[in-house]
Amino acid sequence: MIAILDPGVGNLKSVTKGFQRVGAQTVVVPDAAAWKALIAAGDGDAVQGVVLPGVGAFGDAMFQLRAAGLIPILRQVAREGRPLFGICLGMQLLFGSSQEHGRHMGLGLLPGEVVRFRDDVKVPHMGWNDLDVVRPHPLLRDIRVGDYVYFVHSYYVEAKQRDCVLAAATYGSVSVPGVVGQGNVLGAQFHPEKSGDVGERILHNFVAICEDWQRSRTAKQGGATDDIHVTARD
Repeated sequence: MIAILDPGVGNLKSVTKGFQRVGAQTVVVPDAAAWKALIAAGDGDAVQGVVLPGVGAFGDAMFQLRAAGLIPILRQVAREGRPLFGICLGMQLLFGSSQEHGRHMGLGLLPGEVVRFRDDVKVPHMGWNDLDVVRPHPLLRDIRVGDYVYFVHSYYVEAKQRDCVLAAATYGSVSVPGVVGQGNVLGAQFHPEKSGDVGERILHNFVAICEDWQRSRTAKQGGATDDIHVTARD
């Protein structure tokens, strides 16, 4: 089962349908109360992974996450090693801060800052763009250099650790981190749920990562915890 967080800033319908197309069960979690109820009912043990979608402005999204009580839950998910996947704005929220409409602190699960595209390119970056696979990763299994995915964004991540960039797209003179990952914290700047067969392969790969995590957790009777670099506090 994949838990999709919905504090009111995500393209929930298309993301949910995307995961259902690759055979995943989904549950929508709008706030901390819903998450705690899921855990209390015992269904939390069936949650193999967590997805954070998002559209809109960075600061507004962090406000909504905070109001819904989801920030501590996201950090707990990261600490316990459960796979976490941010999509579009959801990916940007995984990083330390953003310059969008002022300066805003993010979740701090990955080191880096969200910045606006320079004036030499059209903003937003919208449409199909090819990916350059920077380093192999299970999330990118069967993804080839030159595969096209669908982007819609006006800001991009400047990652402080280049090894967390798994795939990139060139837009003007900027190398845009398209897929990021460090430990169990993963993200895609583009919309895999709107990226045809390529996007469905990525969603399928995330589900496979989640299933592997659950098998490992069951075998170890509690699972392992990955160390996550935290750069911001709530």
